[in-house]
Amino acid sequence: MKKHNFNAGPSILPREVIEKTAQAILDFNGSGLSLMEISHRAKDFQPVVDEAVALFKELLNIPNGYSVLFLGGGASLEFCMVPYNFLEKKAAYLNTGTWAKKAMKEAKAFGEVIEVASSADANYTFIPKGYDVPADVDYFHITTNNTIYGTELHADPEVNVPLVADMSSDIFSRPIDVSKYICIYGGAQKNLAPAGVTFVIVKNDAVGKVSRHIPTMLNYQTHIEKGSMFNTPPVVPIYAALQTLRWLKAQGGVEEMQRRAKLRSDMLYAEIDRNKLFRGTVTAPEDRSYMNICFVMADEYKELEADFLKFATEKGMVGIKGHRSVGGFRASCYNALPVESVQALIDCMQEFEKMH
Repeated sequence: MKKHNFNAGPSILPREVIEKTAQAILDFNGSGLSLMEISHRAKDFQPVVDEAVALFKELLNIPNGYSVLFLGGGASLEFCMVPYNFLEKKAAYLNTGTWAKKAMKEAKAFGEVIEVASSADANYTFIPKGYDVPADVDYFHITTNNTIYGTELHADPEVNVPLVADMSSDIFSRPIDVSKYICIYGGAQKNLAPAGVTFVIVKNDAVGKVSRHIPTMLNYQTHIEKGSMFNTPPVVPIYAALQTLRWLKAQGGVEEMQRRAKLRSDMLYAEIDRNKLFRGTVTAPEDRSYMNICFVMADEYKELEADFLKFATEKGMVGIKGHRSVGGFRASCYNALPVESVQALIDCMQEFEKMH
């Protein structure tokens, strides 16, 4: 049976990325050695990093004066590294979900943190609007896509302060104006590579401004100067990231990914809205995520939740159970997910509807 991978992360990757990475794990560049056992300083590996950086800059139209870094620790370490490197006195945060809240918690160790707006009281079912960001903050931090609650910012905010963004789960799914940001970061295990590498896009002249001492490994300047090679980087995930970046370019880049993301989400949201058994969880339609489509059984059919999960799983749907903190269902539709998988889930929902 064909499996349809809706996992929220680690998640689906293009098949050719998996196959090419698997081949390199057996034999890297005809060297007779595995990608897993070569030196990160081997002459054959430096071009992998260089091409990955170049493709990052090309696909996202990153202007001069920015570095692309491949680090460890996941986005969760960046929650700490961002304020370590940029928070001198105070920073502003938009609280749109679990990960935004965790980022705020880390920042409070380094200075004053202003929560400019929050949708926590409404269980994060929308993205706040109409808020004011103080002009004197060191930066304004946003989480562009909220994987647990299924909300997403579909455009770059218009603010007059430096922007920082966690784009773990929607990077490369739409064009972004990188010049508005001093730092964009994310774990790779959604739209880029297997878990184990973290990407950071950082504006070079924004670092080195804080007065505190920063430990060497937590200092962006260290990694800018050493080209992500200060210590041993996660070699296999970086290689897989390169293969994904090549795939993205061959498919038509971020504009094509945005078109596909909208197509997939429009199809699935239309079925959720039509089908009497289900309802979407996001209250503001314009905030519905293209990446993580969250829904639950309609109140009068609540007792069918376990039955539908079992039914869908038997039909080959993988990873559609909602996050443990919210329940229900979540279909994660990242860049590599074919539209056929979305159609298969829709067919599954319609078949279940006829049964009940």
